[in-house]
Amino acid sequence: MDFICPRCEMSVTAEFYGPCESCRAALRAKFVAVRTDVEVADYEPKMNVTPNGVALKGD
Repeated sequence: MDFICPRCEMSVTAEFYGPCESCRAALRAKFVAVRTDVEVADYEPKMNVTPNGVALKGD
C-alpha cells in the first residue's frame, strides 16, 4: 500500500497506514517508558463490627 507518512509527509510503501519506519523509531526513542517499582501497603481488613458481636449482645 502506497501512502504519505502522516508525520514527515514522505512517500511510504507499507502494509498498514501510519508513520514510516524512521518516524516510528524516533517516536519510540522520544516516548520510552521507564519501569519503576511501586511499594504497596499490606492489606488490612476493615473491621465494621466487633468480632463475635452476637455473643456480646447481652439480653
